[in-house]
Amino acid sequence: MSTQPVEGNPLLDVAAAAAHLGVSEAFVRRLVLERRVRYFKVGKFVRFRAVDLDAFVEAGRQDPVETRIHVRSTQQRGASHANAQRRTERRRKGAAG
Repeated sequence: MSTQPVEGNPLLDVAAAAAHLGVSEAFVRRLVLERRVRYFKVGKFVRFRAVDLDAFVEAGRQDPVETRIHVRSTQQRGASHANAQRRTERRRKGAAG
């Protein structure tokens, strides 16, 4: 089977779809089995359009989010550290006196 679409035939076979997505053929077959990607049945063969594969990739796109520092948790960590220091100082004073 050819792995490149033939001129005038925009359908890709499993190998070409895997190459297009940069994944293994087994992964493409799993996508078909789980019906997570649009495909065409041509007799017993499955075929894909490049535009459908690109849509599958775009559907999984995750936009970056702004990282925020949670002020309260930072303050609590600081308070916990200060409390631990106070306890240590008390123990030292108790052992010395």
